[in-house]
Amino acid sequence: MNKIPSVNLKEFLSEDPQKKQQFINAIGKAYEDIGFVALRGHFLDNELVDNLYKEVKNFFDLPVEKKQNYEIPGIGGQRGYVSFGKESAKGKKEGDLKEFWHFGQYVENNPELEAEYPKNVVVEELPDFNDIGKQAYKMLEKTAKYVLRALALHLDLEETYFDEYIYNGNSILRPIHYPPIKKEPKNAVRAAAHGDINLITLLMGAQGRGLQVQNHKGEWIDAIAQPDELMINVGDMLSRHTNNKLKSTIHRVVNPPRELWGTSRYSIPFFMHPVSSMKLDVLDSCIDENHPKQFEDITAGEFLNERLIELGLIKK
Repeated sequence: MNKIPSVNLKEFLSEDPQKKQQFINAIGKAYEDIGFVALRGHFLDNELVDNLYKEVKNFFDLPVEKKQNYEIPGIGGQRGYVSFGKESAKGKKEGDLKEFWHFGQYVENNPELEAEYPKNVVVEELPDFNDIGKQAYKMLEKTAKYVLRALALHLDLEETYFDEYIYNGNSILRPIHYPPIKKEPKNAVRAAAHGDINLITLLMGAQGRGLQVQNHKGEWIDAIAQPDELMINVGDMLSRHTNNKLKSTIHRVVNPPRELWGTSRYSIPFFMHPVSSMKLDVLDSCIDENHPKQFEDITAGEFLNERLIELGLIKK
């Protein structure tokens, strides 16, 4: 497979059972084959997207010392600002060439989870940044819910199987800034090859070259979305839960050609996480004599903690 398949969520949301089934078949096949799709028909309108990019650029344009006021110690970078080069891919010493921000869940009616999750960080200088971030978070979360409903049906589960786990889930919206490259990077790229931790990732800003996905043959292919598309991929939690039936694919963001080193790149992934008590035990329907159980039982919270330690964001 040398191209990322494209699907339209409006087919799944239609009243037409045939169209709905076509969407389920197409996204299920794509996630079994390469783990990525480009999705149209989502819940983000153009105005919200434009406003979000504007506010994200406004934030990253702030002086470094102002941004660092929003870097909160002791929470593994789960909310607020994470400065340039802090995060590295699993097994890699060099920090990625990026800085980023984290918006987290806006918990409803659950004091226990409110106490468990770090609080969202408010940027005093840019009130619209916080409001637009929250709106985008909600629309991406809504989109993700319906993608997971389609996948539940593909896996022969109840359509709403994932709903209880993602409601108030530990999801993260991460605006990323890859600043201009000023000197030859030593072994560092904008984002080194990695798999995502979570259930699924919805990525805004995959227009143009940069994001690459590794296919089954080990070849790197460009993942380029149209302006109205989100790139959506399977994360390690969902791959593990389905005994690797749905593929969490290794991907990276490569440095641009030298003539474009002077340009910034922005991308905004939404990492859909469940509540930390969700059991990621392999689904019975994904085990048979040709596909024995590959993974130990673990909760989402335990798995996330392990991975944050590996990424260097939490110290043991």
